[in-house]
Amino acid sequence: MSFINIKNYLEMLNQIQKYSVVLLLFLTACFFSACHSSSNSAETVIVARTPVTVVTPVIKNLYETVDFMAVTTYLGKNTLRSSVTGIVEAVEISTGENVGKGKLLFSLKTLEASALQNSLQSDSGLGFKGVIKIYSPKEGVVSTITHYSGDFVQEGDELAVLSDPGSLVFIMDVPYEMTGYIEKNKGCSIMLPDKRTLKGRIREKLSDMNIQNQTVSYIITPETPLQLPQNLIATVEIVKRVKPDALILPKDAVLGDETQTEFWILKLINDTTAIKVPVVKGIENSDEVEIVEPAFLLTDRILSSGNYGLADTAAVTVTR
Repeated sequence: MSFINIKNYLEMLNQIQKYSVVLLLFLTACFFSACHSSSNSAETVIVARTPVTVVTPVIKNLYETVDFMAVTTYLGKNTLRSSVTGIVEAVEISTGENVGKGKLLFSLKTLEASALQNSLQSDSGLGFKGVIKIYSPKEGVVSTITHYSGDFVQEGDELAVLSDPGSLVFIMDVPYEMTGYIEKNKGCSIMLPDKRTLKGRIREKLSDMNIQNQTVSYIITPETPLQLPQNLIATVEIVKRVKPDALILPKDAVLGDETQTEFWILKLINDTTAIKVPVVKGIENSDEVEIVEPAFLLTDRILSSGNYGLADTAAVTVTR
């Protein structure tokens, strides 16, 4: 091998070594870059946060209430009766209608006039039609209609009942063991099926007791006159007792176990973390509950929605 070929050969090896070093450095840099990226990816953790709303405790008087069923009725009723024996020719009213004094209610044809008409198929020629008209003696609401057109009635039979619109009351049934909460002239709230709320007052207790249900009936008068259908079922809310200056939370903020023996709330310790705090409840009503222990600050933020099923030290985000 000539001297020139050896020199070329050595130069080629030198070039190969240089390219090998550069390639090795490039691969090493890629390796460390990949490791660094993998490390950063492993360290990035996405925390799922539950959206919640919060409330703060308040101090005020808390009323513990109990609900009873009540039914509307009219105490003042006027029963309309037939003054003759005959056939109901026409009924001019309908159930639930308001009628004024002097309104025509019924037309009755006497038995004699009906018999004469059937035999002659015309007037008797004496100008006697035998039609008796019955008018409303006073203003009222038609509670019931007993007989309709074509019915045979005897003298004294009931035709209809008019109720005095100013005599509407609620009859409330109370279990005997709970009558201690009821007092004469005590105020109460009446909830109607259409969500309207009325103020009422307990007027008196009825003497008879329901032998089957063992309940005592009370008469409740609404403070503002109104007209409602008879036998409408309503709910009467009676105050059992009052706790002054109670620490109160909404009922939705207080959670409990299946046996309802242990209770707790979730309180924010910062803007994103809520911890579980056991509580002791006092009296409560349909919307609020008294917290006897612990003594929360009025600035404490308590979860009121989104709290169901959250564990202790939960990650949350406050929506409002």
